[in-house]
Amino acid sequence: MASTSCSSFISRAFIILLVHLSSSSNNLAAKHTYPASHHYRHHYRSPFPNPKLQQAYNALQAWKRVIYSDPYNFTSNWVGPGVCNYKGVYCAAPPYDKKLKVVAGIDLNGADIAGFLPDELGLLSDLALIHLNSNRFCGILPQTLANLSLLFELDLSNNRFVGPFPYVVLSLPSLRYLDLRYNEFEGPLPPQLFSKNLDAIFVNNNRFSNVIPSNFIGSSASVVVFANNKLGGCLPPSISNFANTLEELLLINTSLSGCLPPEIGYLYKLKVLDVSNNNLVGPIPYSVAGLAHLEQLNLAHNMMSGIVPMGVCILPNLENFTFSYNFFCEEEGICQNLTSHGIAFDDRRNCLPEKPMQRSQKECQAALEHPVDCFHYHCGGGGSGGVLGRSTAIPPAMIPAATPLLSPSMAPGYV
Repeated sequence: MASTSCSSFISRAFIILLVHLSSSSNNLAAKHTYPASHHYRHHYRSPFPNPKLQQAYNALQAWKRVIYSDPYNFTSNWVGPGVCNYKGVYCAAPPYDKKLKVVAGIDLNGADIAGFLPDELGLLSDLALIHLNSNRFCGILPQTLANLSLLFELDLSNNRFVGPFPYVVLSLPSLRYLDLRYNEFEGPLPPQLFSKNLDAIFVNNNRFSNVIPSNFIGSSASVVVFANNKLGGCLPPSISNFANTLEELLLINTSLSGCLPPEIGYLYKLKVLDVSNNNLVGPIPYSVAGLAHLEQLNLAHNMMSGIVPMGVCILPNLENFTFSYNFFCEEEGICQNLTSHGIAFDDRRNCLPEKPMQRSQKECQAALEHPVDCFHYHCGGGGSGGVLGRSTAIPPAMIPAATPLLSPSMAPGYV
């Protein structure tokens, strides 16, 4: 009996001891963990003024990791959390919060950097401007650029981007300036490009092919440059849908064929029209005489024929009229002596009687015997780069670094 009582006492004592040790352990743990939690809540500070700049830091550091050559050390100060002090990075308040500071612009023009664009650039959702002219960026554009809903200007010119037309740019609702020239993009141009609310479209000096889209729905563009691509086909009559805005149209060396449509004369704001180095035939449309703002007209290196109409030569703002290397056989009125009217011109290698440096009689006779009826002329497909394969491409080294249309702080909504 005593043995049983003793055993029961020991058991109760052991249980009490366990409870005491457990309570002591919990109190000790609480004493040790509380200060750490307290310290975290009251003493830790993020090095970034706001989460947007932390995202920008993550994006720019990811970009820096895929830059493989930076000969001028342009990104050497892309270190630490102060992204607004990075060279080529510009911060401003976004339109939705004037008290917030975000990365609003990136300008790496002329840095000669080699690398590619990582997916993380999609984190820079407040960008208004991206200018990467004259670098060695390559590859394709990341689809995450679709996150850049405030992007106003995108200049990727004079790089080494490849692939089909980057459809991701068509999803950018605020985009007004698009410069893709001097890259290696290829394939057809999407018709949707010309229905976007863009002010400037530069797609020249790529590998775009197929034909110029035939259904221009309407565009706000004032400048469109197709030059030095292998597009082919005719200039469609729907070009007239650019009438309210278009001031410069450059189609140099695009393998255009057929006749110039009379609808070209509907572009009443046009100042520059250059269709040189193509396969155009037929006469100059009389409607061109209605382009009162036209300053430069270049029809050189085609197979056009007929009369050079006086209505074109007396255009009030005409400064330069080039129609050399065609088969024109007559100049009306003052067209015979444009120099006396202060207009620079070039009429060499045509079939103009009594003018120097013209084609041979044999060449001209062949053209006269086969006049072109533009009403019944059918367009050809793509070509090999202009008459006799000539190309007038400007060397990339001669491209001026793109000057931003706006500074980041002047983009719509930014202050």
